[in-house]
Amino acid sequence: MKFTGKNVLVTGAASGIGKQIAITLASKGLKVWINYRSRPQEADLIKNEIEENGGVAAVIGFDVADEVAFVDGIKTIIQSDGELSYLVNNAGITNDKLAIRMKTEDFESVIKVNLTSAFVGCREALKAMNKKRFGSIVNISSIIGETGNVGQVNYSASKGGLIAMTKSFALEGSARGIRCNAITPGFIETEMTQQLNDDMKKSYTDKIPLKRFGTPEDIAQSVAFLLSDNSSYITGVALKVNGGMYM
Repeated sequence: MKFTGKNVLVTGAASGIGKQIAITLASKGLKVWINYRSRPQEADLIKNEIEENGGVAAVIGFDVADEVAFVDGIKTIIQSDGELSYLVNNAGITNDKLAIRMKTEDFESVIKVNLTSAFVGCREALKAMNKKRFGSIVNISSIIGETGNVGQVNYSASKGGLIAMTKSFALEGSARGIRCNAITPGFIETEMTQQLNDDMKKSYTDKIPLKRFGTPEDIAQSVAFLLSDNSSYITGVALKVNGGMYM
C-alpha cells in the first residue's frame, strides 16, 4: 500500500484491535503514535515491538474523553513531526444494561468516549490537515451501530452516530482532499470474545456466513487500506468487516 503522509495517531492503541492497527501501520512505513489512557507499560511494549521490527513509533498518553488533553496531544504530535497525516479514532468503551435500568450518566459516559471524543479528534485533525490539503481519517464504529442490540442503547447510539458523523466530516474535508471513512467490525477475536464459552461462540458463528470470528488483523488491514492512497477515491463510507453477518 502507498502512503503519501508520514505519521498516524491511533487512539486506544495499548491493547486489542488498536494494538494491531498500530503494529500493522508501522509495518507499512508510517510513524505510529500509540495513544493510551491507563496502560503505559503495554504501550511501551508495543513501541518496542514495532522498533524491533524496523518501524518507528512514539507513545502518547491522554484520555480521549478529556478535550483539552486530546487537543494538546495533537499539538504535541504536530510540534514533533510538523504534521498529522492520518488519524484512527479507535478508543471506545461499553457500559451495557437494559435501557429501563440505564441511568442518564451511563448513556452520556459512553457517548462522550465513543462519539464526542471522535468528534474532537476529527475536528482537530481536519484543522491540521487543511494546511497541507491532505489527510485521511478512519473511525472505528461497530456492527451494533447498524443493527442495534439489546442492552446496548448507549453503545449503539454512539457507534451509529459515528457513522453519520463520518459522512459529514467526509463532506467538509473533501474540498481540501481530506478523506474520512469508518469501519464497522463484527465479532472480532479479542479478550472479550475469548471469555465466551464454546456454546455461545457456536451460536454466534452460526449466524456469520464466513463461519468464524474476525481477527484484529482483518480490521487493521482494512484500516490501512482506507488510510492509504490505494483508496484515494473513497470517502464517506462505512466499510462492513463482519464476515457477512450484516450486509
